[in-house]
Amino acid sequence: MFATLHDKLNAVFKKIKGQAKITEDNIKDAVKQVRLALLEADVNYKVVKKFISAVQEKALGEEVLKSLTPDQVFIKIVHDELVNVLGGDDQSTKIKLNPIPPTKIMLVGLQGSGKTTTAGKLAKYFQKNGKDVLLVADDIYRPAAIDQLEILGKQLKVDVFSKRDEQDAVKIAKEAVQHAKSAAKDVVIIDTAGRLHIDETLMEELKNIKEAINPDEILFVADAMTGQDAVNVAKTFNEMLDITGVILTKLDGDARGGAALSIREVTGKPLKFVGTGEKLDAFEPFYPDRMASRILGMGDIVTLVEMAQDAIEEDEAEKLATKIQKKGLDFNDMLQQMKMIKKMGSFESILKLLPGFSGLGNIDVDESNFKRIEAIINSMTPLERTNYKILNASRKRRIAKGSGTSVSEVNKLIQQLQQMNKMMKKFKKQFSGKDKIDKNMLKNLFR
Repeated sequence: MFATLHDKLNAVFKKIKGQAKITEDNIKDAVKQVRLALLEADVNYKVVKKFISAVQEKALGEEVLKSLTPDQVFIKIVHDELVNVLGGDDQSTKIKLNPIPPTKIMLVGLQGSGKTTTAGKLAKYFQKNGKDVLLVADDIYRPAAIDQLEILGKQLKVDVFSKRDEQDAVKIAKEAVQHAKSAAKDVVIIDTAGRLHIDETLMEELKNIKEAINPDEILFVADAMTGQDAVNVAKTFNEMLDITGVILTKLDGDARGGAALSIREVTGKPLKFVGTGEKLDAFEPFYPDRMASRILGMGDIVTLVEMAQDAIEEDEAEKLATKIQKKGLDFNDMLQQMKMIKKMGSFESILKLLPGFSGLGNIDVDESNFKRIEAIINSMTPLERTNYKILNASRKRRIAKGSGTSVSEVNKLIQQLQQMNKMMKKFKKQFSGKDKIDKNMLKNLFR
C-alpha cells in the first residue's frame, strides 16, 4: 500500500544525504517534497499541514544543524512525526476487556467494508488469546451476511447467535448478550448492518443497539482502498455514535495509504487493528511505531518475531532441539520447518516485514519452489528422509520421477540440508559459548 509514498520519501532523504549539513534552504526544499508526497498519497490536507509544520520546526533546531549525519536525523524526525500522526504511544489502541465478562464489541460501517469477515478475524484473534467468543449475526436486511458469519463460525469452531425470523436488530443484540452471559462467553462480537451510504434509518438502529447493550467497544470498519472517503465516513460515524476505534481492512491493497495516515487525526479515535489479507489470520493489532517503520522501509522485525513465536510450538521446538543435538536435521525436519513458515503467512508477507522490503509494492516471490521441495521429500521413503547418505543415483532418479522434478533439483535439496546442518553446528558454537542446542537457541534464529 505504501510503495509510492516510500519511494518518494526515500528520494527526499537521498537528496539531503548529499548535503554537508542541514540548512534552512535544503530543509525548505525537502519539506516541500515531503508535503507533495503526502498529498499524492491522499493524506488529508489538514493532517499534512500539521505534520509538515512539526517536521520543519524540529528540523531547524540546533541539534539538527550540528549533526554530522543530517539525512539520518531528518529520517528520524519524519519517522517520529509519522508515529505521532498514527497515534503515538496512546494505550487506547488496545481493546478494553470488561473485568466482568462478556466484553461487548459492536462492529459498524458501510456495506462492503468487510465487517463480517472482520468479525471472523477478530474472533480468531481473541481465540488465540484464550478467550471464548460468541459471534452475533445482527444484519437483519442481508441474509447472505448471516450465512457468511455462520460459515466463518463453523470454520473457527466459534458459536454464532442468529435469529433469521426476527426483524428487530435491537432485540437480537439484547438476546445475544443474555445468551453470552448464560453461556459464560468472554467476548461478544456483534456484526451490525451496513448501507451503501449513511442514512438516518441505519444510524437510528445503531444508536438504539448501543443504548440497549452499552458496548465496551464500538469499532468502525473502514476499507483502506476508499481513501479519504473512508476517513470522512469514519468522522460521521464518530459524530453519531462516539466510536472507540477503527479497524482498517485491505491494507495489503494498492491504495495510496492516505486513510491510514489521516483517520486518527481527523476522528480523534485510534486505529486498533488492520486487515492485511484475505485469510482469517491476516489480521493484526495496530502499532503506530511499527507502521511508521514499514512506511519508511525500515521493516517490522518485532511483528515478524511475534509471528515466528506463534508458529513455533513449544514442544515441537523442544523435540527439534534434542534431535539436532544428537543426529542433526533430516528431511522430515525440513518439511516441518516449511510448515512453520506457512503458518506465519505467505513468503511475500514475511519479506515485507524485513528492512528494505517493507516499503515496496508487490514482491514477486515464486512460492512454487516450496511445492517442488515438498514433492521431492514426499517422494522419498521413510528411511531416505531420515538418512540422505543412502540416496544413490538410482534412488535419486526414482525420487525425481515421482516428484516431477529433475535429479539436479534433488541434488540441490540434499546440498541445502547439508548446509543447514553446518549452519546449526556453527550456531551452537557461537551461542554464548554454549555447547548445547536448546529450544531458546532455535527461537533466536528468528531474532
